[in-house]
Amino acid sequence: ECSAQTPGGRPLARQAHAVGGLAKKSLRPARRRELAAWFQDTFQVSCLRACRLAQFSRAAWYRRSRAKDQSALRLRIRDFAQARPRFGYQRIWVLLRREGWLVNRKRVRRLYRLDGLQLRMRVRRRKHMALHRGPAPMPNGPRERWSMDFVHDTLADGRPFRILTVVDNWSRSSPVVEARGRMSGEIVGQLLDHVLGEATAPRSITVDHGTEFQSRALEDWAYRRGVQLDFIRPGKPVENAFIESFNGRLRDECLNVHQFASLADAQAVLEAWRLDYNTRRPHSSLGHLTPSEFVRQRQEEWIVEEVVCSA
Repeated sequence: ECSAQTPGGRPLARQAHAVGGLAKKSLRPARRRELAAWFQDTFQVSCLRACRLAQFSRAAWYRRSRAKDQSALRLRIRDFAQARPRFGYQRIWVLLRREGWLVNRKRVRRLYRLDGLQLRMRVRRRKHMALHRGPAPMPNGPRERWSMDFVHDTLADGRPFRILTVVDNWSRSSPVVEARGRMSGEIVGQLLDHVLGEATAPRSITVDHGTEFQSRALEDWAYRRGVQLDFIRPGKPVENAFIESFNGRLRDECLNVHQFASLADAQAVLEAWRLDYNTRRPHSSLGHLTPSEFVRQRQEEWIVEEVVCSA
């Protein structure tokens, strides 16, 4: 005759986990309700039998929720999660508030977790979509379309630094060339605010998929100033040709010629070159005019056209 089972031996037939192991996580009531419904529909068993198999209370089975219908909110949360796979519930909550949803953060977090969105697998890094398919339309006036990028260089002692470059695609002028040891999306927004002041911001700025341009700080700045960030396709720098051409001129005419002792020295040289670029350097694409001369000539032509049309 077999002896009684000794402690630490073979686990019992109805035991949920192996002896000494970690207990399995219990199912949530909503999941147990779904499981009971599956038992009832699949095997055509009674409600009592289905609830016993799912270990679900019959009172809870017949009880109906009195909460407000959140299906529209859950659908919108799922839309945001699918459009931006790496956004957490906090950013989705901010987007919902911007759209006018009067919902607090705790409810968004509960619905976010209820749909299992926090468990989605990490997908391949998705890039932001461009505003246009194919070549972007040419601007028709100043401050309509800008381009922005970064250039890397080193000081005389070997310390690296970064240069933020911005170009107006219409006049080819450069509103800012700023050198910093480190650069973030927040700093980029502050520099653009300093350049723009109270003036009207450009309608769109063409950028690549750098971490600074995809940051939440720059996204908030663009939303506040009413600017659209136009992201080029990954691996297609030719779609940002204006800033690439400007960076090439900057590298060839300034960075390769000068050696910088400090960041202050680099900024002084870069600012002097930027002013010369805007006011004295002729551009073949502008009919060998400087950007300032081109803007002045176009403004005079517009004035003449207005006078002729009014007459």
